[in-house]
Amino acid sequence: MTELKVGDKAPDFSAKDEQGNTITLQDFKEKKLVLFFYPKASTPGCTAEACNLNDNFERYKNQGYAILGVSADSEKRQSSFKNKYDFQYPLLADEDKKVIEAYGVWGPKKFMGKEYDGIHRTTFIIDEKGLIEDVISKVKTKDHTAQILSE
Repeated sequence: MTELKVGDKAPDFSAKDEQGNTITLQDFKEKKLVLFFYPKASTPGCTAEACNLNDNFERYKNQGYAILGVSADSEKRQSSFKNKYDFQYPLLADEDKKVIEAYGVWGPKKFMGKEYDGIHRTTFIIDEKGLIEDVISKVKTKDHTAQILSE
C-alpha cells in the first residue's frame, strides 16, 4: 500500500494527540520512533496491538525508542482508548488524515466481502535522523514487539 520504503526520509507531520497537544516528527529527533497506524481505537485488533507495544514499553525505552500511535479517531475517542488501557505513549487524532495520507496508509480495504476505504495497519520504524529503517505491513497484533525489537 504505502510507497515509502527503507532509506526514505520520513514525511514530516504535525497533529494533535489525545490531549490536544501538537506533536511533530521533530519532537522525536535523536530518538528512534515506532510510528504505528491502526484502523480504529478500542477495536479488538487495535487493542491487542497497542497493548502489546505498551506491555513492552520499558524494552522500547531502554533501546532508545519512542512510540506513537495514529488513527483517524477523534481526540475524545483516543483519550478514552489511552485511559482505558493506561498507554504510556501518545495517540494522534488524525481526523483530517494528513499524517495517514502522508505515509500512504489510507486506501481500499475488504472486510467480510465489503469494500471500503480505510487505514491499512502499518508500522514505520524511523531512525534518529528521520529516515525510515523498516516498514511493517503484515502486523502481528498480538506479538508486534517481536517484529520490531531484537532481544
